Order: sequence, then structure tokens, then C-alpha cells
Amino acid sequence: QLVESGGGSVESGGSLRLSCAVSDTYKRYCMAWFRQPPGQAREEVASIDSGGRKTYATSVKGRFTISQDNARNTLYLQMNSLRPEDTASYFCAADEPPLCGFGLSYEYYGQGTQVTVSS
Repeated sequence: QLVESGGGSVESGGSLRLSCAVSDTYKRYCMAWFRQPPGQAREEVASIDSGGRKTYATSVKGRFTISQDNARNTLYLQMNSLRPEDTASYFCAADEPPLCGFGLSYEYYGQGTQVTVSS
């Protein structure tokens, strides 16, 4: 299971931290955060592969940080300097190594958590 939490409504320039509880099945998997703005396609925001390497979409680089706790029980997305265009449903995702990583398809997704940024 992948269960997201931490979404909410903030003003532009604010911060939020999303969490994703990761079941044992996915602890050694590649992990990622995706988002889907209203009426738009889902896009990958950030990923962390099984070796710990992190990759970010250009639109969030320098503002968002993906991380895991030491036991890989929880995946985080720290979002700073939020903008109205960051408004979306955010999903954590997992895929089995070794053929996984940023830009590749992910097989497993959580239910999502909504982030709304007002101007």
C-alpha cells in the first residue's frame, strides 16, 4: 500500500510537506511523486531510485525535496515557495528495480492528496 497525507491549502510562497506511508512490499522499490493538475495529464515531480539517487522535474528543482526515512517506511515531498501552478492532486508511486526511475512508467500508485495554492 501507498498512502499519501499532508495535502492542504496554502498561499503562494508557503510550504507543505507531503508524506507517503510505504508498505513493506515497496521498501526497496524506486519511488516517486507525481501530480495531476485539474484537467491536465499526470506529470512526474521527483523520484528517488533504489540507490538513493534523486531526480527532479525542472519546474520544481530548487523548491521541492524528495526524501525517505532511514527505514524507508515513509516517503516525503517537502514543497517550498509554492506557486498557484503547483495546485494539483499529488500521488506517490513505486516501481520494481532495476528498470525504474525518473521518466519511466511506474506500476503502483497511491490514492493521492490534494494541494491547493492560492495567489
